[in-house]
Amino acid sequence: MPEIQRRKTVTVKIGCVRVGSDAPVVVQSMTNTDTADVNSTIEQVAALAQAGSELVRVTVNNDEAAQAVPFIVDGLAKRSVHVPIIGDFHYNGHLLLTKYPECARALAKYRINPGNCSIGRKDDDNFRAMIEVAVKNQKPVRIGVNWGSLDQALLTRMMDENSKLAEPKDARDVMMEAMCRSALDSAAAAERYGLRHDQIIISGKVSGVRDLIDVYQMLAARCDYPLHLGLTEAGMGMKGVVASTAGLAPLLLQGIGDTIRVSLTPKPGGDRTEEVLTGQQILQSLGIRSFTPQVTACPGCGRTTSTFFQELAQQIQNYLKDSMPVWRAQYPGVEELKLAVMGCVVNGPGESKHANIGISLPGTFEEPKAPVYVDGRLMTTLRGDTIVQDFKKILDEYVKTRYGAAEKKELVGA
Repeated sequence: MPEIQRRKTVTVKIGCVRVGSDAPVVVQSMTNTDTADVNSTIEQVAALAQAGSELVRVTVNNDEAAQAVPFIVDGLAKRSVHVPIIGDFHYNGHLLLTKYPECARALAKYRINPGNCSIGRKDDDNFRAMIEVAVKNQKPVRIGVNWGSLDQALLTRMMDENSKLAEPKDARDVMMEAMCRSALDSAAAAERYGLRHDQIIISGKVSGVRDLIDVYQMLAARCDYPLHLGLTEAGMGMKGVVASTAGLAPLLLQGIGDTIRVSLTPKPGGDRTEEVLTGQQILQSLGIRSFTPQVTACPGCGRTTSTFFQELAQQIQNYLKDSMPVWRAQYPGVEELKLAVMGCVVNGPGESKHANIGISLPGTFEEPKAPVYVDGRLMTTLRGDTIVQDFKKILDEYVKTRYGAAEKKELVGA
């Protein structure tokens, strides 16, 4: 697979995580708990980190939330969860960051929305106050422009200027330009107030896929700040997953994007980690990063009237999910493992040979046997009622032999 040429940027350090330049594209998420509820927030941050979120953002919207932040960070450390915590600030961030210095120190990064503070108005005292706290505490900042809360003074001025042109641009084009200008002007202001160039990440969040692509292509061409990608409100379920994939994939394939979030709307009481897993899957499907072994499975057709291959694929997927916390620690590189669970003779053997381990189950009217291929060669043929258990044993032995050997080599080399 050809390597994607990443856009050259400065590198920003967020706690123990590097963003930009040659660092891996980082997956992040955000809690939806009441930040003032320390225990619930700790639980959700820990779950997100366990799922693979490398940065976690929390809302800091009032005194109680700001007071809770140091306890959340301390509570996570006691549980050996060291994911950097980002504070999300809007209208009153200048007040909270100055009133609660312990909060300002505990956070690994601040997210500032220039449209929801004073920048672009008569003065930018509120924005400046937040930047000065960041400088004092040597914290990086994401300047996060959002078209739902874009600097209205800037947009109005640009719309007026556009209307006076001999050939006015489309209103959408003016909006896209306003998004970019707001982000870049705010970043320039932050540097004037003392923030280093390598302490700034920018984003231009929109909710339309084509708009997302256009905005980030414009930003990428105009700066070397790391870019945070994501639809601002992706939506629920399949719509959110598909829209996020459609928007992020073209940019990532162009080497644009240094950290991503898939902002899924969960079902009531739903699992917040779904957005982390979706972000990981986007990166893995594009060949950018690997997080967990991948299972290729055929969709089924009239040749596969039995549901056995579907059940086996599901069982293997669940087995991988349950095994990965242990495997990840014991077997470096196991996330690159590729499996195939196929349902008939048409593509089964061929697809199985392309995987590290593949099994071709018998389709309707086929002989009741299941050949297993390991690294492209037929290893054995399974029959009877213990196919699932036998296949898991082959999988376990392969992981132990291949990736355990890699671990031993590293230890010997050390």
